[in-house]
Amino acid sequence: MYFHKNLREGLGTMLYIGIDLGTSAVKLLLMDEMGRIHKIVSREYPLYFPNPGWSEQNPADWYRETMAGLKELIADADKERIAGISFGGQMHGLVLLDEKDEVIRPALLWNDGRTFEECDYLNNVIGKDKLSEYTANISFTGFTAPKILWVKNKEPENFARIAKIMLPKDYIAYRLTGVHCTDVSDASGMLIFDVKNRTWSREMCEICSVKEEWLAKVYESYEAVGCVKPEIAKELGIPENTVVAAGAGDNAAAAVGTGTVGDGRCNISLGTSGTIFISSKNFGVDKYNALHSFAHADGTYHLMGCMLSAASCNKWWMDDIIGTRDYAKEQEGITNLGENHVYFLPYLMGERSPHNDPDARGTFVGLTMDNTRADMTQAVLEGVAFALRDSLEVAKSLGIQIDRTKICGGGAKSPLWRRIIANVLNLKVDILESEEGPAFGAAMLAAVAAGEYKSVEEIAAKLVHVVDTVEPEPEIAARYEERYAQFKEIYPALKPVFKIIK
Repeated sequence: MYFHKNLREGLGTMLYIGIDLGTSAVKLLLMDEMGRIHKIVSREYPLYFPNPGWSEQNPADWYRETMAGLKELIADADKERIAGISFGGQMHGLVLLDEKDEVIRPALLWNDGRTFEECDYLNNVIGKDKLSEYTANISFTGFTAPKILWVKNKEPENFARIAKIMLPKDYIAYRLTGVHCTDVSDASGMLIFDVKNRTWSREMCEICSVKEEWLAKVYESYEAVGCVKPEIAKELGIPENTVVAAGAGDNAAAAVGTGTVGDGRCNISLGTSGTIFISSKNFGVDKYNALHSFAHADGTYHLMGCMLSAASCNKWWMDDIIGTRDYAKEQEGITNLGENHVYFLPYLMGERSPHNDPDARGTFVGLTMDNTRADMTQAVLEGVAFALRDSLEVAKSLGIQIDRTKICGGGAKSPLWRRIIANVLNLKVDILESEEGPAFGAAMLAAVAAGEYKSVEEIAAKLVHVVDTVEPEPEIAARYEERYAQFKEIYPALKPVFKIIK
């Protein structure tokens, strides 16, 4: 029987654990039913690059550090009050298990680039139209389906051993519960999932030579997949009826943590990469598949534009080019918003949304003898904002109207950058009381699964608090409208150049 809070009356406030299985570390968060964070623990594990462009990890490392992190996280807690566990996690990674549920080979990660031949086959032989029809998306090197094809083509002996195909966070859920499970949001990024109908795509399974019994059972993110195994409960000292919820992919889990749930909500993340995440009750796909169309962790859908370099552009400019760590000081004198004649294309690692162009490169345009380093610093911040607007414009083309957004990530700590975002996108930008990314959202999903709250929307309304709002300023927004019209002409003009400067 799954836990419901009434079953433990007298124990006081219940505790929920969110596990964010990241690329470099696992972050674990302990939260009570009112959203108060009691403790956060982070534990790193290795990342392997066996060949140029390859990126792998050992799932055993994830499990070892997760278990060690759980023990550290709850060492001083009243363990009897722990009621639920859930996950956010790196998406798209390929975990292969044999008939004994043992890992066949190291996991191929989201940032692994070896599958360009398989992507070309999927997009250009199978065809983008068919992929979009079957999955609502097209193929990217990071997605799971091309990884499966790569193993089939390059490691047939490993492909022959496959009994289960899993995603990174779902492997941890399996180790804790014994259940082969996944959730709709993470499955959406595999390119073998029918997003609209929230089920596996038989057509894509056939294309990728995948047997449906290899795939995990699909749950909504807030659904309980089971309880911790007795031996896990004993090892951790927690109740055997501690619920484990399916969880969500990292962006969907972070969206839950920022209250970006329900219809027509938006969140912008200014992390190493950048995302604009729009929740919608209705399923939708843009005609060019410029945005990802995924199922959301709240039971609805979302569109997501993902740019590969966001706050990392500013870090590169400050640390490696200017040679300073005093980011705030560099931004102090920037006041002429909407008047800068220098433009920056933020494609330092190529670009994903909306251009899907690995050959695109970072570029300054419009430099003259009277430009200053402040102009260039401003151009970097504005370039990221303009690129985010590119994705917003795609969402608008689907009839989605957004007038405000949440903002999170390291870059969101800059008041200047928030103001630029507000005016370039002409959106109200809401600042949150606190944001702890996917781990917080995962803990919220655990609370819903355990019966603490009736829905993801209910818990988000209760726990997520806006403390300030940056309003767009009409005169500045109008100037940026002119600047954006110029910015969006630069990439198409330079695209042929990028092809010849590899």
